[in-house]
Amino acid sequence: MAAKGASKKSKKGGKAKKSSKSAFKKQKDSGGLPDPADEAAARKRNPRAFVNASRGKTIKLNARKAERDQRRMHVPTVEPVNDEPPPFVVLVHGPPGVGKTTLIRCLVRHYTKHSLGEVRGPVTCVSGKTRRLTFIECRQDLNAMIDAAKFADLVLLLIDASFGFEMETFEFLNLLQSHGFPKVMGVLTHLDGFTDAKRLKNTKKILKHRFWAEIYQGAKLFYLSGIKNGRYLDREVLNLARFIAVTKFRPLTWRIAHPYLVADRFEDITAVDKVKANPQCDRDVAVFGYLRGCNLKPGTRMHIAGAGDFAMTAVSGLPDPCPRPETLRRKALNDRQRLLYAPMADLGGLVYDKDAVYIDIPDWKVQFSGHGQPEGEGEAMLGPPLPGLLLSVCKLTMNS
Repeated sequence: MAAKGASKKSKKGGKAKKSSKSAFKKQKDSGGLPDPADEAAARKRNPRAFVNASRGKTIKLNARKAERDQRRMHVPTVEPVNDEPPPFVVLVHGPPGVGKTTLIRCLVRHYTKHSLGEVRGPVTCVSGKTRRLTFIECRQDLNAMIDAAKFADLVLLLIDASFGFEMETFEFLNLLQSHGFPKVMGVLTHLDGFTDAKRLKNTKKILKHRFWAEIYQGAKLFYLSGIKNGRYLDREVLNLARFIAVTKFRPLTWRIAHPYLVADRFEDITAVDKVKANPQCDRDVAVFGYLRGCNLKPGTRMHIAGAGDFAMTAVSGLPDPCPRPETLRRKALNDRQRLLYAPMADLGGLVYDKDAVYIDIPDWKVQFSGHGQPEGEGEAMLGPPLPGLLLSVCKLTMNS
């Protein structure tokens, strides 16, 4: 009897299931599930009650969410890998008298230890063991700004601190946005005009926040406090040059898919007889520069900004006038590896014109032998005087 009664005893009740489908359905039918609207209202009313208890976990979740949002906005692009990538174009823009030419001279002097007298056209230099930079000065002209916004990889936006932002600066920023918006860094100049330290600090703060409103929060802004011996201070130029040397440039989709070329120099190779017979005849022009983007096919039509479309007869590769260092054993570059290529500037006394090449030698380096003076034993062994040697060098340069 006892065994029978024991078998008829009810089984011990266990915990009700809460995570199964049937339990979820029962809770839904009985109205036991919380209303999402009430939960959102409670979260809004007391947000601190719904945060994570761990501070480190909260930081990781926020960083992961921000990274996910950035990945959605920026689709990853693959840049074509070349054996010798072209130099990055650094565009220097600002109003007249703000110090664009002085800044390019200081940066070139920092990278190559050379002093440029006149900055004309693109200036290419080796900035590191694996990187080259091309500096181009953009004047405050609407046509020039439209053309420069198409090929700039980095823009140094010079701002006169004593005057503030000008209308042309905002116009150039709008042009950059319509052409893919490359990296932009601000440079404040003419800070030596402030005598009151408090006023200088407030001016820096106002211009920095105005610059952040146009670019993004935390955009890099450098300060050039003054000029000494015709140059900016070496420490300030060093900070700017180091930041430029390590900046990573994002490849823009349109530039990768299209070939384009920034002309370093050009030559008119039209026959002289043809030009004398008809000065208005069609000219044949040879353009030299680094090819960027994708490959350039011969026979395609090229568009020259401001001139129109033209037929291209031939394309040929030339030796690199400013190659990267071959050996990377040393930590820093030596003087032989700090190359500089500026064909339109007066670098080293060599100037390219439309139909000639001029070599400028200072007077104190030229030695003439006077007439009637007896020649010494050393002069007799050397042979002709220096002017004849100079003429032969000029002829050699013209023939090459």
